[in-house]
Amino acid sequence: MATIEVAQVGYGLAGRVFHAPLIEATPGLHLHTVVSSDPAKVHATLPQVRVLQEPAAAFADPAIQLVVLATPNDSHAPLALQALAAGKHVVVDKPFALDTTQAQAMAEAGRQHRRVLAVFHNRRWDADFLALRGLLQAGALGEVAEFHSHFDRFRPQVPDRWRDRAGPGSGLWYDLGPHLVDQALQLFGTPLAVQADLGLQRDGASAVDYFHVQLRYPRLRAVLHAGSLVPGHGLRFAVHGSGGSWIKHGLDPQEDALRAGAIPGGADWGRDPRPGTLLRVQPDGSVREEASPTPPGDYLAYYAQLRDAITDGAPPPVPVEDALATIRVIEAGLRSNAERREIALA
Repeated sequence: MATIEVAQVGYGLAGRVFHAPLIEATPGLHLHTVVSSDPAKVHATLPQVRVLQEPAAAFADPAIQLVVLATPNDSHAPLALQALAAGKHVVVDKPFALDTTQAQAMAEAGRQHRRVLAVFHNRRWDADFLALRGLLQAGALGEVAEFHSHFDRFRPQVPDRWRDRAGPGSGLWYDLGPHLVDQALQLFGTPLAVQADLGLQRDGASAVDYFHVQLRYPRLRAVLHAGSLVPGHGLRFAVHGSGGSWIKHGLDPQEDALRAGAIPGGADWGRDPRPGTLLRVQPDGSVREEASPTPPGDYLAYYAQLRDAITDGAPPPVPVEDALATIRVIEAGLRSNAERREIALA
């Protein structure tokens, strides 16, 4: 297997916790270069990796085949366009772009330069999402009427970081929104309309730290919710259909494992200690609780599929068309909140 040399731009939370460990653990990928203004921070955990100060230097290196952008959100589009123009394949951390205009320009550049361009929607490989998708594909819940997806936290203090400062691409709707939107679109397709309430709830907040968004389908209502002042933040999914309900508490364990320095793919990797509860409607109309096994989560699958897309022409793990669909909903949510009304999606 030929090795793909990777340059990662950025070594903050996304780059240090998510991308670098997954790249290093994926056969056929080699983390060749990290672009960072703080070489000491990079070398503290990756002593063997070359560190450059400027993205352009990595883009100009003919040894580099793949560029991973783990940078502030407002830099995604300009850096992706530069990397594609330099002939590199590109992974963009979520959100793919700030708006559909940027996203369409990036998609066109990927087609023009014939390079793989993908967004890092890693939570498609969360254990709970894999379990839910399996239940829906098996018809275990019947026709779904309500879908509630929560990603709540209790973080009453506003941290001093770009994600929590006022500016393009900051706030929870750009941070967690793309994950929840992408999962909903994967399960149910494009909604008819979006109704969004985005708020600033914490003392001193200058960026969105709360959202409650409804995606309207002909029958289904999908509710996406995230708050920063939720001490009892256990609920992850509540899905109700004609055949039953599925309730899931607790988050997929992979992020905490990566933060703790665990090696991706090790023993029990991705195994969720809190499986969901399946409540199935019986022929007599009663409801019975049944076992609901959860498959292990697998973030490594993202980079394995990306490797195969580059080397063998396989489909990318998240096609650019999916990234565009998510950004359209994110943008509609911003407009809905600003105009205090439902926004129809063509």
